[in-house]
Parts: sequence; C-alpha cells; structure tokens
Amino acid sequence: MGQYQWPTSKIVCVGRNYAAHAKELNNPIPKEPLLFIKSTNTLVDLDGQISIPNNQGECQHELEIAILIGQPLKNSDYSESLVAIEGVGLALDLTLRELQSDLKSKGQPWEKAKSFDGACPVSGFISFDESINLSGIQFGLLKNGDYAQQGNSKEMLFDILGLIQQISTHFSLYPGDIILTGTPKGVASLNSGDKICLEFQQQPIARATIQYD
Repeated sequence: MGQYQWPTSKIVCVGRNYAAHAKELNNPIPKEPLLFIKSTNTLVDLDGQISIPNNQGECQHELEIAILIGQPLKNSDYSESLVAIEGVGLALDLTLRELQSDLKSKGQPWEKAKSFDGACPVSGFISFDESINLSGIQFGLLKNGDYAQQGNSKEMLFDILGLIQQISTHFSLYPGDIILTGTPKGVASLNSGDKICLEFQQQPIARATIQYD
C-alpha cells in the first residue's frame, strides 16, 4: 500500500448524492449537498494492496468519482470550476459501517468511521479535457470478478460542477485537493483476500487485493 503523493490539504466528500444509495441505507434524500471531510492520513494509492481494520466491525466500500483540483477556488462560478479541474479518477470512501451507525445514533461526528488510516484509496488521475463528459462518466467496482457497484455521473442528485461551486462557498479549495462526488448503490463489506478492480468508462483503472491490518 503506497503513500499518496499529491500535495493534498483535504478530501471533501459528498454524502447521499445518488438516490438509490440513500434509500439502501434508509437515509433521507438531501435537498442540498451533504458535505464532510476526510483527513490526509486516509490517502493511499490504489496500487495492489489495501489494508483495512480487522477489529472494528464491518468495513464497506463506497466507490466514487474523484476530482483533482488544480487551481485555488473560492466562491467559484461555473467557468472557474471547470478550468480548475486537473484530473478525474476513482476512489474508495472506506467506511466502518457499524461504528458509523453507532456514532450517528449518539449524534456524534463520523471521523472515527471515515478517517482512519488508509480510508481513502485513490486511483491515478486522468488529465481532464473536453473529451471527458462530466455528465456521463460510467464507473464500476468488481469484487472477486463480479460487479458490486456500477454508476454513472448522470445519476447524481448534484452534478460535478455544481458540487465544486457549492463546496467552494464553504471551503477554499487548493491545488491538490480532492473531491469525492458520492457513491451509487451496492455498498458492501470487504474482507481479507477480496480482489477488486475499478473501471472508469468500462476500462480498468486500478486493481487491488484486500488485506487486514
């Protein structure tokens, strides 16, 4: 499991951005983006092995389109948001689901369930240009040869450029920052020995084997 190399100050995540995922976890569909932040200790390369905790309950995969920011942004408009996209890739928002449910039931923050070491494996980024249609990115996760998650950015409740604009009104974004844009339905447990493959536009972009810490 390699250390992630981008000079990232934060990972801004979007919760419940696909209606089917919100429903599968019995969560209400949000009327505006639900934002939270993963700390930089979560970042690792999706480069062959992913380590997950062995003694903190169920660890689930949440596959997400990742946007790499290349320019400073604050209160950005549509054009500024578009120009600021440096690259597009995929990431896993790993979640200790039982711990998260317990924290939520007590009205406590989610960091223990979302920001443990290695909780955000990220693929390499594809340089962004006009050939990438942000409203039609197809992506998927195969686990042990079978699709576990599949999605398309056209299914998002809040589109990518709208998210960047919304996020930049709350948090200044800096070069190297990453936005995770939400997960489609199909989140499920990972176990040691699982082999996963992430697909971007139906092409493999990263492969890894799961192991316990």
